[in-house]
Amino acid sequence: MKQPAAKTEMNFLNMSPEEDNSSSNSTEYTFQDSTKKVPLDSQCSDIDAESQKFLPEHNLGKKKYETEYHQGNASFGMSVFNLGNAIMGSGILGLSYAMANTGIALFVILLMAVAIFSLYSVHLLLKTANEGGALVYEQLGYKAFGLPGKLAASFSITMQNIGAMSSYLYIVKYELPIVIQAFLGTSNGEWYTNGNYLVLLVTFTIILPLSLLRNLGYLGYTSGLSLLCMVFFVIVVIIKKFQIPCPLPENVSALNETMSKLLNTTLSHPNNSAVDYSEDACTPKYFVYNSQTVYTVPILTFAFVCHPAILPMYEELKDRSRRKMQGVANVSFLAMFIMYLLAALFGYLTFNLRVEPELLHTYSKIYQFDVVLLIVRLAVLTAVTLTVPVVLFPIRTSINQHLSSSKEFSWIRHSIITVVLLAGTNALVIFVPTIRDIFGFIGASAAAMLIFILPSAFYIKLVKKESMKSVQKIGATLFLLCGLVVMIGSMTLIILDWIHNATASPDATASPDATASPDAHPNGH
Repeated sequence: MKQPAAKTEMNFLNMSPEEDNSSSNSTEYTFQDSTKKVPLDSQCSDIDAESQKFLPEHNLGKKKYETEYHQGNASFGMSVFNLGNAIMGSGILGLSYAMANTGIALFVILLMAVAIFSLYSVHLLLKTANEGGALVYEQLGYKAFGLPGKLAASFSITMQNIGAMSSYLYIVKYELPIVIQAFLGTSNGEWYTNGNYLVLLVTFTIILPLSLLRNLGYLGYTSGLSLLCMVFFVIVVIIKKFQIPCPLPENVSALNETMSKLLNTTLSHPNNSAVDYSEDACTPKYFVYNSQTVYTVPILTFAFVCHPAILPMYEELKDRSRRKMQGVANVSFLAMFIMYLLAALFGYLTFNLRVEPELLHTYSKIYQFDVVLLIVRLAVLTAVTLTVPVVLFPIRTSINQHLSSSKEFSWIRHSIITVVLLAGTNALVIFVPTIRDIFGFIGASAAAMLIFILPSAFYIKLVKKESMKSVQKIGATLFLLCGLVVMIGSMTLIILDWIHNATASPDATASPDATASPDAHPNGH
């Protein structure tokens, strides 16, 4: 899953005094006077993780860089793996749905475009960090635009992390009822197979106690587990493509009457979504446009955003240079591009127009008790449950910095912020109709800010040695305008789609995973 890089984002400016031969570095840097580099899980009595500065205050003075240079110790391969952890997230589960609503050819074009734009954004960030002398995303915002820039960066990262937490809890809501039914052999009518109840139960019995810890400890390593789970998931998606027939049989499961009800309910409402259940439903489409196509670019931007983690990983890179870090990004993005394409393509070819916004849940149409899929679900559920506290940590630290300038730790404030964040996220998961809306809204807003708008704005403002007429500045300006078009256009179309769905009759607008009868969908989605 996408890791928030909580451990590294709180590190302060730590740049090499030597110039990177692939860029021109300034000889002067603005940095913190009194900083102490402390690992996130430090047990030092005088400095705890919650009191480390996630959003360090800006030092208005400017002086020569005199502090000791700390050499990073992360190898090229480990950096590639860590960045892959930061990129990979729950967004992969929505890519098949995006392909079903764009067609294979258009999806590949958009996927390549977003990947290339994301890499260009990394290039802008690295060059801006070298010129501006900051390795924290929010610090770049402060150096560029003062407090408004810092708040914009902080708000975007917070929104992105809240979206990530919501998507993880959506997976709990979708998948945990199926796992419980598989183990207990119960019907869908029991309260403990209701997704809304289960997500609340998991949140307040497992996630909340872990989130209240002052230090993350070994939870910070769960992102590696998450990446391995997603690799396993992609392999299973490819294998299942050759095991599931198309078209899907009318009676999907003789062993489970509920699964049959689910598919029959979906098939009896062919106009429930933009997906068209026609005779050629098994024929792949190459170009598709419908009301759900507007969610594609936001889903892709949500899937590729990792930019707050780029600068801390750059700081930790051994023998770091801008060119070497760009190489790390190129390899990581290529690997994730291949994984995303495979998951989207084989998931789409398996279900074609019947794919749901969350791919793993779509398999419950076919089988509920498949051992391999059950293992995948258990692995993914474990990973996302342990990742939520990791994602919550930097949000809480950021809010602490804004609410209180005091460094003194307060259990009351710490607990209230944690409970409010988890309660708000649970409310989103329970009341927002589908995970598609989370992917779409966060992808169109926070992810667009982090990929397109903020890096280009920071570059234009902080890289002084290039004139506005230079090719680099013109490219950054066009990139900024492109980001504004993506954000405003996507948000407008998504809101119009919400308004249309709210005003139209339920039978004509509800999505397949939200319209089935209570008997077919007792778990609340």
